[in-house]
Amino acid sequence: MDYALIIEKFVLVVILFLISLGIAAYSTYFERKLAAWIQDRVGPDRAGPFGILQPIADGVKMFLKEDFTPKNSDKWLFIIGPGIAMFTALITSAIIPWGPDITLFGRTISLQVTDFNVGVLYMFGVVSIGVYGIMIGGWASNNKYSLFGAIRASSQMISYELAMGISLITIVMMSGSLSLTDIVHKQHGMDWNIWYQPLAFLVFFICSLAETNRAPFDLPECESELIGGYHTEYSSMKLGLFLFSEYVAMFISSALMAILFFGGYNFPGMDAFSGNLLALLCVVVFFAKIFFFIFVIMWIRWTIPRFRFDQLMHLGWKTLIPIAIINMLITGVVIAFNEGWF
Repeated sequence: MDYALIIEKFVLVVILFLISLGIAAYSTYFERKLAAWIQDRVGPDRAGPFGILQPIADGVKMFLKEDFTPKNSDKWLFIIGPGIAMFTALITSAIIPWGPDITLFGRTISLQVTDFNVGVLYMFGVVSIGVYGIMIGGWASNNKYSLFGAIRASSQMISYELAMGISLITIVMMSGSLSLTDIVHKQHGMDWNIWYQPLAFLVFFICSLAETNRAPFDLPECESELIGGYHTEYSSMKLGLFLFSEYVAMFISSALMAILFFGGYNFPGMDAFSGNLLALLCVVVFFAKIFFFIFVIMWIRWTIPRFRFDQLMHLGWKTLIPIAIINMLITGVVIAFNEGWF
């Protein structure tokens, strides 16, 4: 048994866990600052310089608030729900290639926890499990508003997973692999999939907003109709886990969009570098792409008004799924023609 490899993977998992939580925590800060900038106000500015310590203050507040459990709720499911939502949001990062291998102390270290040859299927499997956390949380609360929010979330996520999956088939067809590492390698330099599949990216991006319950698809927690939605009855760190899972999911979704359509850690002129310097630049470029998508997702939240629920379902079933299917068929015909099947 290679104990050094086990230690290496354990350290990488811990680092990814801390990075994901850190980015999720400070995404709340940057979103509030961005909202303030769009709405011509200040935003957080009391906790530390420029309010930079506000996420820490929010975290402490979450831990110190009263942990209330409704009397008539299913207590075990009430506890498990937030944990499932957070767990599924985090474990998706295990298959993400963050950069090329690096060499430390004479040992080659992979910047990927594991490379599944069916990484795309793993990703969709984990995403589909994530809805259980929301559904269990809404059901266990024994609150009709929470249950309505959970039903909305489950129907919304299932509906948009179909269009997302079909749009992703085109990337698998072009790459010839279900491995995210192979998909990244196929986009070396600037040969990114976005140049060939802009329509698939548009569908995938819209579905990602719906999957993460971000505006304008945030109807599961629509305060005008359902108060806080599926987490209405939650408080303290249980509520914090639901909120954190949303921001972690946004971070992971941005990483997947960068990998599938924008080359992952590839960038123009990367062949001029090598070794650990190349790996460092690739990681920096990859995170720059992720932060760009996070910015766009936040920008949309404070720009576009919320859909009605019937509009949301019509967009998923009557617009995005047909577009994704037609795009998949066209891609198949083009690939078959290029390979001389006709």
